[in-house]
Amino acid sequence: MSEGLRIAIAQLNPIVGDLGGNLRLAREAIAEARRRGVHLLVFPELFLVGYSPRDLFLRPDFIVAARGALEEVAAATEGVAVVIGHIAEGEPREANRADPSARAFGAGKTLFNVAYLIADGEVIGAQAKGRLPSFDVFEEERYFTPARGVSLVEWRGLRVGLSVCEDFWYEGGVIEEEIQAGADLLVNISASPYFTGKPSIRWELGRRWVSRAGVPLVYANLVGGQDELVFDGHSFVLRPDGAFLLAAPGFEEGLFVCDLAAEPVDEPRERGIDDVYRAIVLGIRDYFDKNGLKGAVVGVSGGIDSAVVLSLAAAALGRDRVRAVFLPGPYTAPESGEGARAVAGNLGVELVEVPIVGIYEAVLAALGDVVDTSGVVGENLQARLRGLVLMAFANALGYAVLCPGNKSEVAMGYNTLYGDTVGALAPIGDLLKEEVYQLGRHINDRHGREIIPEAIFRRPPTAELRPGQRDDQDIPSYSVLDPLLRSFLVENLPAGRLAASFGDGLVRDVIHRVYRTEYKRKQLPPVIKVSPKAFGMGRRYPLTNGFRDL
Repeated sequence: MSEGLRIAIAQLNPIVGDLGGNLRLAREAIAEARRRGVHLLVFPELFLVGYSPRDLFLRPDFIVAARGALEEVAAATEGVAVVIGHIAEGEPREANRADPSARAFGAGKTLFNVAYLIADGEVIGAQAKGRLPSFDVFEEERYFTPARGVSLVEWRGLRVGLSVCEDFWYEGGVIEEEIQAGADLLVNISASPYFTGKPSIRWELGRRWVSRAGVPLVYANLVGGQDELVFDGHSFVLRPDGAFLLAAPGFEEGLFVCDLAAEPVDEPRERGIDDVYRAIVLGIRDYFDKNGLKGAVVGVSGGIDSAVVLSLAAAALGRDRVRAVFLPGPYTAPESGEGARAVAGNLGVELVEVPIVGIYEAVLAALGDVVDTSGVVGENLQARLRGLVLMAFANALGYAVLCPGNKSEVAMGYNTLYGDTVGALAPIGDLLKEEVYQLGRHINDRHGREIIPEAIFRRPPTAELRPGQRDDQDIPSYSVLDPLLRSFLVENLPAGRLAASFGDGLVRDVIHRVYRTEYKRKQLPPVIKVSPKAFGMGRRYPLTNGFRDL
C-alpha cells in the first residue's frame, strides 16, 4: 500500500514560456529523485510552461512546443514516476469564427489544465482541472475548458486521485468524486500565489481532505516571482490523521523528500511580516533576473518608503547591483540628506547626489511666460524632474527604476504621474503606510542593527514639495486612512458600513479620491501582491466611472 512509498516534491521556480529551461529543471529533479530512491516525484501546476503564460496559450507555435516538452519529460522517467502539471489539447469546439480577432486568437480551440502521471516513459493517466478560477488575478476561463470527467489513476496497485489547484478549494467536485471512488492517495498540484494568511488556509484545507478521505495527501506548490505575483511554495504531505510528514519552507526552491511511513515533522507556521519581507525580496529578484535586468536604481528621499525599498533591493539583488540617488530640491531639509546617506551607508550601497534646484529653476524660467507654475504645477514639476533624472541613471547603467509608492498613497492618487510613479516595479505598492513602518522595523531586526535610522521612523511623512509640507495636510492621517482603505479595498465593504465606522465625510472624501484617480493606477508599474486584493492585474475598475453609493 501507500505506506512504503517515498515521495518527493519538486518545489521549483520555472520561468513562464521558457520551455527549454523548465524542461532542464524537470530533468535535473528527476535525476536527483532517482538517486534518492524516490518512487513518486510531484511537480507543481503547469510547471513546464510556467504560471501563467496567459495569451501565449493562444499561439499555435507555443502549443506545439509545449507538446514536445511533455514528451521529453516522459522520456526521462525511467525508474521514477512523475506527476506534473501541463496542458492537454481537446477536440475543437463551436465558437465565433466570423470575427477576425476570434479566428486569429483561439476561437474553437480546446485546452485543459491537467495533472499527468507518467512512469517509465508512458503517460499512465491524467486528470483535468474542474474548477477554473476567474476572479482576482485569475483568468483561466479565458484559456481552459473544465474537466469532462473524473477518474482515478492506477499505479503500483494504488488508486491515485490527481487534482489541480482550484479543485483543492471546493468541498465537492474532483477530489470529492475521487474519495467516493476509493482513492488510496490524493495528489494536488498547484500554482497558488501568496498573500498574507494564505498558507494557513491551505494547511487547514489539506487537513479537511485527509480527514474525509482517510488517506495521505501530497500538495505541491510553485515557488518564485512572476510579474506581480509571488508563489510561496509551502508544499506539504499529510498523513490520514492530519499530521505533517513534510512541510517545505516558504519562498525557497528545493527537492523535498519524505517517506509515507516516517514519523511526523513539526507543524508549519506562517512568519507574519517576515513572510511579507521574503515575498517581496523574491518578487524583486525574480523580476530582475528573469527579465535580464542588470540592477536597480532607487531614488532615496530620507523618508521611510524609499528607505524600505532600498533595503529590499539590496537584499534581493546584492548591494553591487543597486544604485541609490538622492535628489535634493528647493524645499529639501538637511535631515532628508542625512537619512538618505545613512540608509545607503548602512547597506553599503553607492549613493549619488544630484541637486535638482538648478534644473527646476531653468524649467520655471522657461515656462514662466506661458504657464502659471505656482501651486501643484510647481510641486509636480519637482517630482517629474526627479523621475527624469532617475530614468537617466537607469538608461546609463542599463538598470531599471524601483517605484517607492505605498498602497495608501497609490489609493489616494497622492503621487505624480511620470514623477515618483516612474519605474519597472513597485515593491511596496501593496503595503499600507503603517505596514511600511512595520516592515522597516523588521528590516532592522533582521540585520540585528539599525539600517533605517530611528529619526526616519519618527519624522512626519512629507513629499517636501513646498515649505513645511506634511502628508497629513493633503490626505487624512495614515492612522485613520489605512484602516478605512483596508476595509474598502481588501474587505470590499459597502460605503454605508464604512460610514458607520469611519464617518460619512471621511468616507465620501476617500472613496471619491480612489475612484477619481483610477487613471493614475492604470499607468503604475506592476505592484508585488502580498494582500488578498492588490492594485494591478486583480483590480479591474473602469477609468470612467460615475457610480457613487454615498
